[in-house]
Amino acid sequence: MKALAVRAENLLAALAISGLMLLPLAEIFLRNVFHIIIPGAAPIAQNLTLWVGLLGAAIAAREGKLLTLATGEFLPKGIVENVALIVTGFVGAAVSTLFMVGGIDFTRTAYDAGEMIAGIPMWVAVLAIPFAFGLIAIRLAWRAHSWIGRGLAALGIAGGWWLSQHLDVIAGHALWPWFTALGVSALLGAPIFALLGGVALVGLLGFGMLPDLAVGAAYEQLTSSSAGLATIPLFTLAGFLMAEGKSPERLLRMLRAWFGWIPGGTAIAAAALCAFFTLFTGGSGVTILALGGLLLPAMLKEGYRERFSIGLLTASGSLGLLFPLSVPLILFAIVVSAAGTPVEMGHMFIGGVLPGVLMLGLVGLLGSREAIRQRLERLPFRVSEMLAATWEAKWELLLPVVVLGALIGNWAKTAELAPVAALYALVVQRFIHRDLKSNGDVVRVMDDCVSLVGGVLLILCVAIGLTRYFVLIEVPEQLIAWTSAHVSDRWVFLLCLNVFLLLVGTVMDIFSAIVVVAPLLLPLAAHFKIDPVHLGVIFVANLELGYLHPPLGLNLLLASVRFKKPVLEVMWATLPFLGILAGGVLLITYWDSLTLGILRLTGMYAGLY
Repeated sequence: MKALAVRAENLLAALAISGLMLLPLAEIFLRNVFHIIIPGAAPIAQNLTLWVGLLGAAIAAREGKLLTLATGEFLPKGIVENVALIVTGFVGAAVSTLFMVGGIDFTRTAYDAGEMIAGIPMWVAVLAIPFAFGLIAIRLAWRAHSWIGRGLAALGIAGGWWLSQHLDVIAGHALWPWFTALGVSALLGAPIFALLGGVALVGLLGFGMLPDLAVGAAYEQLTSSSAGLATIPLFTLAGFLMAEGKSPERLLRMLRAWFGWIPGGTAIAAAALCAFFTLFTGGSGVTILALGGLLLPAMLKEGYRERFSIGLLTASGSLGLLFPLSVPLILFAIVVSAAGTPVEMGHMFIGGVLPGVLMLGLVGLLGSREAIRQRLERLPFRVSEMLAATWEAKWELLLPVVVLGALIGNWAKTAELAPVAALYALVVQRFIHRDLKSNGDVVRVMDDCVSLVGGVLLILCVAIGLTRYFVLIEVPEQLIAWTSAHVSDRWVFLLCLNVFLLLVGTVMDIFSAIVVVAPLLLPLAAHFKIDPVHLGVIFVANLELGYLHPPLGLNLLLASVRFKKPVLEVMWATLPFLGILAGGVLLITYWDSLTLGILRLTGMYAGLY
């Protein structure tokens, strides 16, 4: 029975993301061939994004994949871990239940209003909110190791429900005990959404507001016509599909044929391959887990030292975030635009090109240095092998060509590029290469994608309420006042910004950091006349570096698991790359022409300052 329920849930998620992909594709086809527009296609797709995100979050909760602070990884096993699971399950279940109750009230309001979305009652779409948060509450409580622990954690569901009926317990009282409890649970390993959503709810309740206010704000953001959130799951799906089967091997062969004759050619090829896959998955560690087993043996076979190889692959797991179609760049544009500073995704993509090349080049430079020091043999350059390898990888190489061609040829709008990329990757992997042997494999990949995306969109969902709370207590104004009083020089502010973002990136994943921190930094950046596109590139570059920062950088932990090495050993292996990439981040920060130069030369964007 349980297996049947899991399959049904997975199939529902796969159908939701399939609909999210196929509906815009049908719109593209009918518009270009028959000049027909599908009535209500846009609002349906926007509400499908809501279902994809929240169903994915429920699946992530089921699989234990909700994003957390890295601190929970260092808890000792045994009784401490068991107690932590009970505490985090209790708090997570309580916060989820509060959002579920808010979702029920919001659904009831939508039902009473009788509003329709392309012929579908709005309350049907909104039903995803209480349904998903109810599942998440149950599953977080279930994570405890024993029945007694699960029972104690499940009290969080009852506590959250009781609190929703007795809001006077919070309103008008001191809020710091609640914030402290949420902070402690996050340090113990509670999901980040529970921390952010809990702070938002407690803060708003303290002002006498109801939970459905936060839920309504989340619904507006996730279904906004201008947000373009559907691009996130679909570009991520394209990356997951391309990572399947032998596509990485084909690309590695091609990259080695092109660069193997250079000192450190294999290292450069490995870094470039990691960057290609990371730009879709957002540096979540998927690249290290998916490609580590292929690239580490290849480098060792070429004679690279094991420590150096592990360090390079760990560092390369966060490369690629600054290249066009990068999910973090898309998310930054969405978040800051929603905060009142319009930023075009196309400007972000072009602005990140040279900084991305710089970061990749710095890692490749260390690879060349290592090869020269170790006197490693270079691969002979053979035109026949280069042509054969390139031809073998032609379908992978055509992905960006097809996507950008659809845009340049006016076949697809910017918001429609993601479904084009996802469909192309699906056709290549399922029907051309046949790396996905069956439709079941396609559903499996879709579920893996949806669970990752769900964790991201869940954080975005609850963080909207947090932003509203910060505005109510005038946090942006206070930040500007404090910074103006203590920091007068623009260069000093940029240095402080680098340090702050590096620390944020050490303990938070890049998606959470963008959603929470970017809106708060926008007024400060404007005060010091920092262009928002440049700010976005600085933001992503620093958070990219945070993945490698000891002792809590996410890539360090994942590489430790993938390569079966102690975290301390991985940390030492990564330090040279952390140092040279830090230099690259400083160059990106202080030389804004790296970001804005192409945009200014082409006249596409002159910058705000």
